[in-house]
Amino acid sequence: MERQDRQDRGVGALNTTAAPVETDALIIGAGPVGLFQVFQLGLLEISCHIVDALPRAGGQCVELYGDKPIYDIPGTPLTTGRGLAESLLQQIAPFKPQFHFGEQIATLARQDDGRLRLATSRGSSFLAKTVFIAGGVGAFVPKRIAVEGIERLEGARLFYHPDALDRFAGLSVIVHGGDDAAIDTALALAPLAKKVTLLHRRDVFQADDATVRALRERIAAGAIRLQIGQPVGFDDTQLQVATPDAQTVALPFDALIGCLGISPRLGPIAEWGLALERKQVPVDTEKFETRERGVFAVGDINTYPGKKKLIVCGFHEATLAAWGAAAIVFPDKAIPLQYTTTSTRLHTLLGVEH
Repeated sequence: MERQDRQDRGVGALNTTAAPVETDALIIGAGPVGLFQVFQLGLLEISCHIVDALPRAGGQCVELYGDKPIYDIPGTPLTTGRGLAESLLQQIAPFKPQFHFGEQIATLARQDDGRLRLATSRGSSFLAKTVFIAGGVGAFVPKRIAVEGIERLEGARLFYHPDALDRFAGLSVIVHGGDDAAIDTALALAPLAKKVTLLHRRDVFQADDATVRALRERIAAGAIRLQIGQPVGFDDTQLQVATPDAQTVALPFDALIGCLGISPRLGPIAEWGLALERKQVPVDTEKFETRERGVFAVGDINTYPGKKKLIVCGFHEATLAAWGAAAIVFPDKAIPLQYTTTSTRLHTLLGVEH
């Protein structure tokens, strides 16, 4: 890992002039393990910020199998990816973590005072005593629409997997995609937008029967227009679409929403000097620290003898990593092991009566 003066040369257009956010811990990744890391740090009174490339918490657990059953979470016979994320968010709420969605950590560099400076792809920066890489198999980022030059519309008229849909009220909106996320977005926009067009490459959808049935009903009622084809070009007011019968149609739009799924990218992690092994970060099994002091890796991103890529294993790793961080954040403090069943201090932190 390079010192900041050398590392910043690769930042390019990143804004490093703003004062960085200072924190005890920065967590990279807001999937289940990253969220549980917040909880374990909170019990040790370690404040944290969380950065995730996606627009919401949950990681691949929500994006890839949000409604699929999960049976191997201790004490929870059945949940879903979305249900697990919601439970974890409720569990960590007392600690008031600060989330930074839609950002990807681009650089990581050691400072002269021992802290770690991190900068994101959007120009945010952090100074952290400890860093937790909980990014699964890398940052999950939305798949982009493959039309040359269309990226210049991002954030203005082009959006990927947006959370809040109120901004599209009264607009002509094209939703591009054919899975649950795309259909749910189109259905939610139908009563809000002036016009909703669902664009997909074929008249077959990857969604459950009830969702597809609801879509067909809204199409039949004229609330949603279905356009079969692939985008091939655009101008300031229209999206050009190539249809299966070799025609090109122009779809006027005020906003274009891409719901094409997500894909993992290891990204800048590979450039942080952490001695990767098969795109994974080696850690010890005492505190799940990497070979870089104060940088921990938990969940699917790490590797060690006997590693199993299971959520429950990630929870264990996050617990020991939090204790490893405590020795750095509070170097002169002996921290006793406390239990949530009996500790009045933990009850206070959790906001429960005792």
